Amino acid sequence: MAILRRLIAVAFAAVILGLMATASQAEPSNLGPKACEECHKSEVAIWEMSKHFSSFREVHKVEKSVAILEAVGEDNMRRSDVCVACHYTVSIRPPSRAARATAGPSCEGCHGPASDWVNIHNNFGGANAKVEDETPAHRKERLDASQAAGMIIASANYAIAARCMTCHGLANPDVDAGVLATMLKAGHPVKESFELVQYSQGTVRHRFYRPNLTQNAQMTEPERARLFVEGHAAKFVSASVALARSTDEKYVAVQTARREHAKAALSRIGSVPEAAALLAAPTEDNARRLVAAIVDRDLTPEVDTLLPNPSTYK
Repeated sequence: MAILRRLIAVAFAAVILGLMATASQAEPSNLGPKACEECHKSEVAIWEMSKHFSSFREVHKVEKSVAILEAVGEDNMRRSDVCVACHYTVSIRPPSRAARATAGPSCEGCHGPASDWVNIHNNFGGANAKVEDETPAHRKERLDASQAAGMIIASANYAIAARCMTCHGLANPDVDAGVLATMLKAGHPVKESFELVQYSQGTVRHRFYRPNLTQNAQMTEPERARLFVEGHAAKFVSASVALARSTDEKYVAVQTARREHAKAALSRIGSVPEAAALLAAPTEDNARRLVAAIVDRDLTPEVDTLLPNPSTYK
């Protein structure tokens, strides 16, 4: 009897360990913008004035959207795996409910699905601690732990840029390349000259940092120059990967144009050898080496004439 009990206990432990392993391998999920709103009211208020927000109620009504849906054999954007990959935030909140499109592109589209890191990110030093009470040491530990759990923090310009480029370049790796080509032929827009500074520092800018958490700070010229380079590095990699996935003539032409647009900008960075290395081999690792090499560098003299005028910010 003792042996039987022991065997049952071992079997039960194995089952529990198996369930824990399965849970740990589960994909992180979006919680939706409501999960961020309590602490980030200013950021959410800006998002609610943006096209990313309004598109949830508008994009599926556009005549072109209907034609694209038909071309890929779908009939509802919010229930299409192809469309939700870029146009919606698909969230599970509360956890017992099925995943569904609950908003347009929102917080987690840039910062990553929050299910694995939101509780870490929201811990300012204890159960009753508030953000204004957090010590610098704890803040660093919290942000490091949040990143380790999958969060893309606001200062991770390249990682955010890479996420922007997958959708704004019609190059989402989660969507079949043949489907992307079909969408393009059906009229799906893609702006080959899409540039990160112009599209991130206008109506969607939300830079609320200590000590003034109510001021939406503007970037300095050196910061804009670095972001310009980081955005083009992400675009060059995105377009290069997309080119390798398709032989469709029209799709190849669009991705080639994106790649050349990024190449022209990166070619200006003659003072940074890592830029030439990226142009020679457009890999994610080389892009990140370039980003690491320009930390605190002022590249304004090299890219000044290419930087968009603030009057053109979207």
